[in-house]
Amino acid sequence: MIGALMLDIAGLALSTEDIQILANPQVGGIILFSRNIESPSQVRALTDHIRQIRPEILIAVDQEGGRVQRLKHGFTALPAMGKFGNLYQTAPEQALILAEQCGWLMASEVLAVGIDLSFAPVLDLNNISDVIGDRSFSNNLEDVVLLAGAFMQGMQRAGMATTGKHFPGHGSVKADSHIATALDHRSYEEIATTDMQTFVGLMPTLNALMPAHVIYPQVDRNPAGFSRYWIQEILRKQLGFEGVLFSDDLTMQAACVVGGADARILAALEAGCDMGLVCNNRSDALLALQAIQDLPLPDQTRLTRMKGNIPALTIKDELDLGDEWLNTKKRIMQIE
Repeated sequence: MIGALMLDIAGLALSTEDIQILANPQVGGIILFSRNIESPSQVRALTDHIRQIRPEILIAVDQEGGRVQRLKHGFTALPAMGKFGNLYQTAPEQALILAEQCGWLMASEVLAVGIDLSFAPVLDLNNISDVIGDRSFSNNLEDVVLLAGAFMQGMQRAGMATTGKHFPGHGSVKADSHIATALDHRSYEEIATTDMQTFVGLMPTLNALMPAHVIYPQVDRNPAGFSRYWIQEILRKQLGFEGVLFSDDLTMQAACVVGGADARILAALEAGCDMGLVCNNRSDALLALQAIQDLPLPDQTRLTRMKGNIPALTIKDELDLGDEWLNTKKRIMQIE
């Protein structure tokens, strides 16, 4: 069974405490960071060990490309998604082909080391947000839909579910929600007809969404990830989204408006998130875990769909995933 909390670990291998925590039914996922990554063979050994303890658990990573990629040594250095937006202006067909191939390449490498999913792609518009920037494909709505759609087709071709972030849009907010309270004072109509349209346009291809830790005060007083209105009324009812909802990291500063880690995860789950992420703070993760002990487990059918098509292979030193992988890697590394 898959629980409602995704947390992290400190090192390259599981500690005794990690093993004890993994046995808790409400732990549904592990997210890996750069500190957990040494080489492809080490990551595969780590994920294999995690699954010996909890075979059904979801293992995730942020492997977007550009400045947000945790798997580095022994993995392809992926371009920022904004590179595809730039290329699209002069060579649209080539940009779409390469975006699809990049999605396939990223997912193939992540799956090969036993990780189910990368929280990707970013569907925000590249407007004024410093934390988004070239993590976004473009500041043009139609370009984002086309390029992100191609990227997600590549992910799914490799056997990985897709996670769009950060609903209903973080790109028009200057503040970085990791370190500050983020506010977007626009009306619902303005948000719904601009930033939100990337998510609407790609909904048939999306397996999961991650709401933004942004407050849209003209719509609701709570950040979107804690808002029953955004999640229940807009996403589930009006838009008919039936995929998984992952909270963004509940230790981010913009999430702290709700209270402690226990209050944050309860608020996220009450609003309608399927799984809450508590990262880089073990005491907060334990507090959140204690807070949800008596809650029923989340929707298993939805969460099970996020399991990746992980190949049965042994990685000796470096990745070697065949000719298509090697040729695609060469093409992607040439993108400027």
